[in-house]
Amino acid sequence: MNIPENLNYTKDHEWVSIDGNIATVGITDFAQGELGDIVYVEIETEGETLDIEEVFGSVEAVKTVSDLFMPLSGEIIAFNEGLDSSPETVNSDAYNEGWMIKIKMSKLDEVSSLLDAAAYNTLIG
Repeated sequence: MNIPENLNYTKDHEWVSIDGNIATVGITDFAQGELGDIVYVEIETEGETLDIEEVFGSVEAVKTVSDLFMPLSGEIIAFNEGLDSSPETVNSDAYNEGWMIKIKMSKLDEVSSLLDAAAYNTLIG
């Protein structure tokens, strides 16, 4: 199981990379493994400002659809458009080319609510 030390995580199995006030978000290796082959990523919230825990999109796998939750409050400023034509990138490269959105964070103090790699590893056991 790949859990990079340099990222933060949520209880909803999303990873977050922080660069200043911009957060890049995707789903974890664990999550993509549990979902199986991903066939569609739907993000219709680009340009919207959402609060932490609000649904920002969904991931459709062969057998299930799963909601995606905002790990931090802010404006969704980018969507990985490469996922439109190649959603399976989330399966093959969850932490790099498989990123989903970029958020301009509005509440920087929320970062402290994220899990570090050790805490996430404990969560998934």
